[in-house]
Amino acid sequence: MSTTQSERLRALLEPLVSSQGLDLEEIEVDSVGRKRVLRVVVDSDTGADLDQIADVSRVLSAKLDETDAMGEGEYTLEVGTPGAERLLKEHRHYVRAVDRLVRFQLAEGGELVARILKVDDDGLDVEVPGVKGRKATSRRLAFPEIEKARVQVEFNRKDKKEEEA
Repeated sequence: MSTTQSERLRALLEPLVSSQGLDLEEIEVDSVGRKRVLRVVVDSDTGADLDQIADVSRVLSAKLDETDAMGEGEYTLEVGTPGAERLLKEHRHYVRAVDRLVRFQLAEGGELVARILKVDDDGLDVEVPGVKGRKATSRRLAFPEIEKARVQVEFNRKDKKEEEA
């Protein structure tokens, strides 16, 4: 997708997504043969439920139908959320990932898996899980130290309420 089309779509759709109480995270147009798919990823600090996704999908579809933003030809609109293993790019993504386990690729090289405890304007306070019976350790990561960060899925994590009981 050309930058100008991406910018035009973002300018057109972002106010509509915001009016629904959500943030526009990503826009992507894929061509599969003759078919085109417009994928719109939305989120909020509290997440987005199915009703919100349906509402924003209807609003976006109506707006796209009345404009030529997608050009001629058919396309499919898909609206969804970032998913379980989301890539953290914006400050708000890190804030939303507090208390989640994240795999960091560090700018200096190497990798770190840690739980985000706190986020401020300069970086993160994280807890690195202990290995082989050792205690967890705390660490500070400044944003420039982080090359890439992705939330990790945890299948066997105990809820805080379970731990306190």
